[in-house]
Amino acid sequence: MAGARREGADAYQRALGLLVRREHSRRDLTRKLAQRGVEPAEAAAAVDRLAGQGYQDDQRFAESFARDRTSAGYGPVRIRVELAGHGLAEEAIVAALAACEADWAALARRQVERRWRPAELGDPARRRKAVEFLLRRGFDQGDAWSAVRATPDEDADL
Repeated sequence: MAGARREGADAYQRALGLLVRREHSRRDLTRKLAQRGVEPAEAAAAVDRLAGQGYQDDQRFAESFARDRTSAGYGPVRIRVELAGHGLAEEAIVAALAACEADWAALARRQVERRWRPAELGDPARRRKAVEFLLRRGFDQGDAWSAVRATPDEDADL
């Protein structure tokens, strides 16, 4: 019996050690414990205990993840897909994106301005590449095309 308690405590300590470094979703934490040889029932019990104590919270993870990805220049479509990949419910994903309070159109414009000069975007092929870049980053088509068209004209300063 003491061995089982020790293993359960070990799973809890391992999970807590992972959470000290950064936030994890419930699914990720359980998967990482399994990779470290923890039995599924022990892993689930440890994660449940940590969630009950407030150390693991999927909503907090989702909001932190969404803020990090937004600040890295990613759009809502990609962030939504990545959060779903972490096993989060749709409600948590929607709440996390709302918590970002991001102006997605402005963020898309900043991404274009960082990579292309306005004169370059006069070329339809470059404009298309810029849109494709924004779509890969997770912006919707409307924001991507608006960002490419909204770049300031270099000739306006002359």
